[in-house]
Order: sequence, then C-alpha cells, then structure tokens
Amino acid sequence: MRRFLFFVMSCAAAACGGRSVPVGSVRPVKVETAVRAGFIDRDFAGLATPDDAVNLAFKLSGQVLDIPVSQGEAVARGQLLAELDPRDVELQVAAQRSAYEEARSQMQRMRRLLQHEAVSRQEAEAAQTRYAYENATDLLQETRLRAPFAGVIEAAYVDKYERVQSGQTILRLVAPETSTVKFTLPESALDALARPSTHFDVAFDNYRGVVFAARLKDYARTSSDASGFPVSLTLEGVDTARYRISPGMSCTVTMRTADPVADAVSLPLTAVCAPAEGGDYVWIVGDGERVERRAVTLGGLYGRDRVIVDSGVEPGERVVTAGVYQLREGETVRIMSDKP
Repeated sequence: MRRFLFFVMSCAAAACGGRSVPVGSVRPVKVETAVRAGFIDRDFAGLATPDDAVNLAFKLSGQVLDIPVSQGEAVARGQLLAELDPRDVELQVAAQRSAYEEARSQMQRMRRLLQHEAVSRQEAEAAQTRYAYENATDLLQETRLRAPFAGVIEAAYVDKYERVQSGQTILRLVAPETSTVKFTLPESALDALARPSTHFDVAFDNYRGVVFAARLKDYARTSSDASGFPVSLTLEGVDTARYRISPGMSCTVTMRTADPVADAVSLPLTAVCAPAEGGDYVWIVGDGERVERRAVTLGGLYGRDRVIVDSGVEPGERVVTAGVYQLREGETVRIMSDKP
C-alpha cells in the first residue's frame, strides 16, 4: 500500500510511543469511533464551461470595415458583429452583372434562333448563365458576420481595418448561461465513472452553502498532457430564476463512490501515525482506557481530511485522532470531550 509521505515530516522528532509521561498524570486525547466507509467523497476543482460556443469567421478574405461589438458585450441573435469592406465584392458583382446581362441577351437571341432551327438545342442551353449572377450577389451577404444565437462576446481576435483571410477567427461567441461543468480526474479514479453508484454534487464559490446535483455528460479516455482525464458534467434541476451559472465560474465537484472494500472504515488523517522506521499505525483505546498501537492498511484519501483504512480497524472501535506521536503502548488516557 502506498506510503503517506507527508506524515514522515510530522514524526521526525518522535516516533509513535517515544515520549514519557510525568508520574501520576493521564494524557488527554481526542478519539473518534471508526465507522464503515460506505461511500467515499472526493473533491476536485471544477469550472463552468459554455453549453454553446462558436468561433466566428468570414468565408471571404478582405479588410475589416467595422466591429461594432466589444469583448464581454451581450448580443442578440442575428445582430451584426463584424463587417468586411464590400467594395471588392461590389466590383466583382458589377462585373458579373454585366456578364449576366450580356449572357441574357445572347440567350434570348439563341431561343429565337432555336425556334427557327437556326441553332442546336445544345448551343441554346449553353447560353443559360443566370445562376452566375445570383451566386455573386450572395457574396455581399458574406461580408457581414451576424450572431447565430444570443450570447456574450468572449473574445475578439482582430481589429478594425485589419486584413483577414477566409476562415480566420474574428470573434468567439458563448451562451451567457450554462449547465456544463468540467474537471480533471486522476487515472486512479477513472474506473469509478463506470459504477452505477457513483454520483456528483457541485458547489459554486458564488453560491456558498448551495449544492447542485449533476450527472456525467462525457469524459476523455486519453490524457494528452498526463495531467488527468477531462470530465464533463451536466447540472440538474437548477433554479435558473435564483441561480445564474455563467461560463468561467469556479466550483468544487464532489464525486461520491461506493468503497470497493466491504469492511473498510473511515478515519481522520490525524489518526494515522507513520513513524520514521516505516509502517502505518493507529492507536486503539481499549478496556480501562488503555491504548494499543495497531498496524493498518490504508486505502485512498478522500474529502479534505479523511482516509480509508482497508484493514486493521473494525467498525465501532475507538481510535485516537490527536496526539498520536506522544503515546506509548498500554498507556492510560483520558478522552477529551468535543463539547465546550
């Protein structure tokens, strides 16, 4: 079982059971009754991410004539966000319109000749160039970039009068409210995602004391930078009239999973004694309020200050949770009450 190295520094000055007690005194200690682990809660730092987000770009190259919106501004669906200088397109449309008028005149002439069988049907059909002009007029619409949905301008990547290429990102638009939360899960906890008993709660820093239920949305099965596996959750049952969840809000994701070891118990981290010579131990308070040092097998950390003990402690046993490095085998202790 892996060692909890952070305990080693705590016991550098003394091993478990290394200090004497003045004659006639009884050492006061705090204890906690071991309980079955049942479920394990693990906390992760999370972030609200947009449900809808899009990078907007022009289909044409050209010079930006105007960007009438700014970063952080709320926009409506269909609102003008950016515009290219249309002069180049207008010249192209004018040239194609002239060619279209000439082609239309030629086509009308061909139809009259076809009626007198002076030309072939193939020659008459070849004169039909109407769509060339219609397609060209559509290009004028492509010089204006409009919002595909109501949202907020998250970022602007170009400036007014800057020349841009076709497909170059101009703006990023995100939905103002979201129900998606993302966090990074370590590899050791990845298998818990497949368990039916696993569920999630989310608490946002902006709404202290309020916990939102969430369900698994998706997760990546590979980690590109070895920092963990990205996991996405969907918030459920959020009262949007009272709570506004916006992209970028920080939160704490609590993942609750059933403990895989049936007889495992839950204890505070402070109950574990890890002396310099090795091993993991706890002090059990037995009959006559005497303490017994017992070796344990540790499971994983969970929450902020607790650990799973897979073996060595039975549910219902009293375990010392403070002062574990000052006790001696068989020493009589006085249990301190948490009540003032």
